[in-house]
This record gives sequence, C-alpha cells and structure tokens, in this order.
Amino acid sequence: MRVRVLFFGMLKDLLGQSTDVAELPAGATVADLLNHYVAAMPRLAPYLSSLAVSVNQDYSPRHVVLNDNDEVGILPPVSGGAGEAAPVRRTWLVRSVIDSAAIVERIKQPADGAVVVFDGIVRDNSRGRRTLYLDYEGYEAMAERELEKLATDAGARFPVRDIVIVHRLGKLEIGESSVLIVVASAHRGAAFDACRWIIDTLKKTVPIWKKEHFADGAVWADGEPFPPEVAVNPPTGQGK
Repeated sequence: MRVRVLFFGMLKDLLGQSTDVAELPAGATVADLLNHYVAAMPRLAPYLSSLAVSVNQDYSPRHVVLNDNDEVGILPPVSGGAGEAAPVRRTWLVRSVIDSAAIVERIKQPADGAVVVFDGIVRDNSRGRRTLYLDYEGYEAMAERELEKLATDAGARFPVRDIVIVHRLGKLEIGESSVLIVVASAHRGAAFDACRWIIDTLKKTVPIWKKEHFADGAVWADGEPFPPEVAVNPPTGQGK
C-alpha cells in the first residue's frame, strides 16, 4: 500500500523535503512507518522520541494500522457555570494582521463580567540575539481541527460564555500578534483559568511551528513536549 507522508517545521529542513510517498506492506502500523523512515533517513533517529504522528489529521499512537492512501503527518513539537448558555466557539488561522482590539470589542456582551485576553507578540530578541522577524507554518487542515477541539474542550471544562482563538501564519514582523485568545465569562476566575489552559495546551498540541530569523541565520524554535497521549514515545508507564 501507499501512504502520503508530510514533514513539518525543522523536519522539513532536516530531511530536505516536505512530502513523500511511502510503500508499505498491508497491515503496517505507524511504528512500521517510523521504522521505515529511520532506516532510510538515519538522521531522523535522534528526534524520534520527541515526535508525534497524525493519520488523516488526527493524532495517532504507534499501534494504529495504516490504510492505502492515508495521509500521515510526522510532527516535531509545536511552537509551545452551571445555568449559563453554551459558549460560542470561534477559531481562525489567518495570514493577515490580527486586529486584537476589534476582536475583543466584538466579543463583549452585557452579561459578561470579564473578558480575559492573551495576545502573543513577536519580540525583538531570542537566544541572546536580535530577532529580525518570524515565520510560522502549520499543518493547516489539522491545525484548524485542533483549534476547534481546543475551544470545544475549554468550553466544556470552564463555565465561560464565548471563546475566540486566532493564530497567524506566514511572516510576522516585530510587535505583531502571532496568537490571540479571548475568553468572555460572567466571572473573572473562569475566564483567567480557561485562557491560561488554552494557550498552554495550544503550545503542545496544535501543529504550528515557528522559525526565528536573525541577522546571521535562522533556526526553528524548540517546541514543548507533546502530551503523553499523542507522543510517539510517551514516558514510561504512560500511553502505548
């Protein structure tokens, strides 16, 4: 059987390609696919413990059996109350400037006691060097689905009215917003808790990667470890 394989972030640079087609025997698993690539591309081996894999845009453990024409993503770590109405969940990936003030203004409603905002900004320094600009790339179809899941999960976990998540892709200049999270709620505690949980989880699960550009070169930013339930090699005693 044949499966289409996608590489992202630093893996794309490391392997010199963003896509490939793998020929595998019937019944092959995610683990078999990884072993296939480690054998063909030994330079991938040191990164194996930090990777995750998606099959048809859903995170998948090693034991999942692949099918002909599946789309498999090999992913490096990603660039890091009762009685109330169910929240409206809105998520976007964009390539234009995020108008943070306008989005915050639109989300407000008379019933809200708090609107909590996380506005991730491109800073002018990193790794002890002056940053010129950033490039964000994503596995876009999967990233959109993961953002939607994130908003849905946050709405189920926290008693909030409305959630907006916007993430920008492409080239970002210093001072521009890379990610905006806005949470509206009757009470500030729930809004703060939801906003913090969303950004912390987003940095671990949404397949978006950041490349930092300096005067003397560029480097992919280190990602946070995947959660055990999606990591290819979870910590001992967790996952399969």
